[in-house]
Amino acid sequence: MGWCYLVRGNRTAPTLIDLPTQPGSRVYKVNRKTQLFFGPPLALLTEGETNTMEISGRVNRTAERYLEILRFHGLTLNDAERACLIQLCGIGFMSPEDIRDLPDEVRFSEFDDSRLDQDAKEALATRLEAASFADLVATVEALGF
Repeated sequence: MGWCYLVRGNRTAPTLIDLPTQPGSRVYKVNRKTQLFFGPPLALLTEGETNTMEISGRVNRTAERYLEILRFHGLTLNDAERACLIQLCGIGFMSPEDIRDLPDEVRFSEFDDSRLDQDAKEALATRLEAASFADLVATVEALGF
Protein backbone atom coordinates (compact mmCIF):
# COMPACT_ATOMS: atom_id res chain seq x y z
CA MET A 1 0.00 0.00 0.00
CA GLY A 2 1.17 3.52 -0.72
CA TRP A 3 -0.11 6.98 -1.47
CA CYS A 4 -0.24 7.68 -5.17
CA TYR A 5 -1.93 10.10 -7.48
CA LEU A 6 -4.58 8.05 -9.27
CA VAL A 7 -5.95 9.25 -12.59
CA ARG A 8 -9.10 7.67 -14.03
CA GLY A 9 -10.66 9.32 -17.04
CA ASN A 10 -11.23 12.96 -16.13
CA ARG A 11 -11.03 12.45 -12.34
CA THR A 12 -7.89 12.68 -10.27
CA ALA A 13 -7.44 12.18 -6.57
CA PRO A 14 -4.70 11.27 -4.11
CA THR A 15 -5.55 7.70 -3.25
CA LEU A 16 -4.17 4.93 -1.06
CA ILE A 17 -3.97 1.89 -3.35
CA ASP A 18 -2.20 -1.41 -3.84
CA LEU A 19 0.46 -1.30 -6.54
CA PRO A 20 0.20 -2.21 -9.38
CA THR A 21 -2.98 -0.33 -10.08
CA GLN A 22 -6.25 -1.30 -11.58
CA PRO A 23 -6.45 -1.44 -15.41
CA GLY A 24 -7.20 1.89 -17.07
CA SER A 25 -5.51 3.96 -14.38
CA ARG A 26 -2.25 5.87 -14.35
CA VAL A 27 -0.33 6.26 -11.13
CA TYR A 28 2.21 8.89 -10.21
CA LYS A 29 4.17 8.15 -7.08
CA VAL A 30 4.09 11.11 -4.76
CA ASN A 31 7.54 12.53 -4.10
CA ARG A 32 7.21 13.20 -0.41
CA LYS A 33 10.34 15.32 0.07
CA THR A 34 11.02 17.62 -2.86
CA GLN A 35 12.72 20.91 -2.12
CA LEU A 36 10.89 23.78 -3.74
CA PHE A 37 12.14 27.36 -4.05
CA PHE A 38 9.42 29.76 -2.93
CA GLY A 39 9.81 32.82 -5.12
CA PRO A 40 7.54 35.84 -4.74
CA PRO A 41 4.48 34.24 -6.45
CA LEU A 42 4.50 31.17 -4.20
CA ALA A 43 5.26 33.29 -1.15
CA LEU A 44 2.18 35.43 -1.91
CA LEU A 45 0.07 32.35 -2.62
CA THR A 46 0.91 30.79 0.74
CA GLU A 47 1.04 33.99 2.78
CA GLY A 48 -0.48 33.42 6.18
CA GLU A 49 -0.16 29.63 5.98
CA THR A 50 1.95 28.33 8.86
CA ASN A 51 1.53 24.59 8.69
CA THR A 52 3.57 22.60 6.15
CA MET A 53 0.52 20.52 5.21
CA GLU A 54 -1.54 23.69 4.62
CA ILE A 55 1.19 25.10 2.39
CA SER A 56 1.52 21.82 0.51
CA GLY A 57 -2.24 21.60 0.09
CA ARG A 58 -2.46 25.15 -1.25
CA VAL A 59 0.34 24.57 -3.76
CA ASN A 60 -1.13 21.24 -4.92
CA ARG A 61 -4.67 22.61 -5.27
CA THR A 62 -3.35 25.54 -7.28
CA ALA A 63 -1.30 23.24 -9.51
CA GLU A 64 -4.28 20.96 -10.08
CA ARG A 65 -6.47 23.91 -11.07
CA TYR A 66 -3.72 25.28 -13.33
CA LEU A 67 -3.44 21.92 -15.10
CA GLU A 68 -7.19 21.98 -15.71
CA ILE A 69 -6.90 25.48 -17.18
CA LEU A 70 -4.17 24.23 -19.52
CA ARG A 71 -6.34 21.27 -20.48
CA PHE A 72 -9.42 23.29 -21.45
CA HIS A 73 -7.92 26.51 -22.82
CA GLY A 74 -5.58 27.58 -25.58
CA LEU A 75 -5.72 28.63 -29.20
CA THR A 76 -5.50 26.38 -32.22
CA LEU A 77 -2.60 27.57 -34.34
CA ASN A 78 -1.42 26.69 -37.82
CA ASP A 79 2.28 26.01 -38.42
CA ALA A 80 3.12 29.57 -39.47
CA GLU A 81 1.32 31.10 -36.48
CA ARG A 82 3.05 28.63 -34.16
CA ALA A 83 6.45 29.49 -35.67
CA CYS A 84 5.79 33.21 -35.22
CA LEU A 85 4.82 32.83 -31.57
CA ILE A 86 7.77 30.52 -30.88
CA GLN A 87 10.11 33.18 -32.23
CA LEU A 88 8.44 35.87 -30.10
CA CYS A 89 8.38 33.72 -26.95
CA GLY A 90 12.00 32.70 -27.48
CA ILE A 91 13.14 35.51 -25.19
CA GLY A 92 12.94 32.97 -22.37
CA PHE A 93 10.80 33.71 -19.34
CA MET A 94 7.39 35.03 -20.34
CA SER A 95 5.97 37.25 -17.60
CA PRO A 96 2.22 37.85 -17.42
CA GLU A 97 2.82 41.27 -18.98
CA ASP A 98 4.80 39.71 -21.84
CA ILE A 99 1.94 37.28 -22.46
CA ARG A 100 -0.62 40.09 -22.48
CA ASP A 101 1.57 42.01 -24.98
CA LEU A 102 1.64 39.15 -27.51
CA PRO A 103 -0.91 40.75 -29.88
CA ASP A 104 1.24 43.88 -30.25
CA GLU A 105 4.40 41.78 -30.49
CA VAL A 106 2.85 39.87 -33.39
CA ARG A 107 1.78 43.08 -35.14
CA PHE A 108 5.19 44.71 -34.91
CA SER A 109 7.38 41.64 -35.30
CA GLU A 110 9.72 41.21 -38.21
CA PHE A 111 8.82 37.54 -38.44
CA ASP A 112 9.36 36.54 -42.07
CA ASP A 113 7.42 33.60 -43.43
CA SER A 114 5.59 33.56 -46.75
CA ARG A 115 2.72 31.67 -45.09
CA LEU A 116 2.13 34.55 -42.64
CA ASP A 117 1.78 37.82 -44.52
CA GLN A 118 0.80 41.10 -42.87
CA ASP A 119 -2.94 40.34 -43.12
CA ALA A 120 -2.45 36.94 -41.50
CA LYS A 121 -0.32 38.51 -38.74
CA GLU A 122 -3.08 41.03 -38.09
CA ALA A 123 -5.65 38.22 -37.96
CA LEU A 124 -3.47 36.34 -35.44
CA ALA A 125 -3.04 39.51 -33.36
CA THR A 126 -6.82 40.03 -33.37
CA ARG A 127 -7.39 36.43 -32.21
CA LEU A 128 -4.83 36.92 -29.43
CA GLU A 129 -6.54 40.14 -28.33
CA ALA A 130 -9.92 38.41 -28.20
CA ALA A 131 -8.53 35.45 -26.23
CA SER A 132 -8.83 35.23 -22.46
CA PHE A 133 -5.69 35.37 -20.37
CA ALA A 134 -6.18 31.65 -19.62
CA ASP A 135 -6.17 30.96 -23.38
CA LEU A 136 -3.00 33.00 -23.82
CA VAL A 137 -1.22 31.25 -20.95
CA ALA A 138 -2.26 27.81 -22.20
CA THR A 139 -1.05 28.69 -25.70
CA VAL A 140 2.33 29.89 -24.44
CA GLU A 141 2.66 26.77 -22.24
CA ALA A 142 1.79 24.50 -25.18
CA LEU A 143 4.63 26.13 -27.12
CA GLY A 144 7.01 25.19 -24.32
CA PHE A 145 7.53 28.57 -22.69
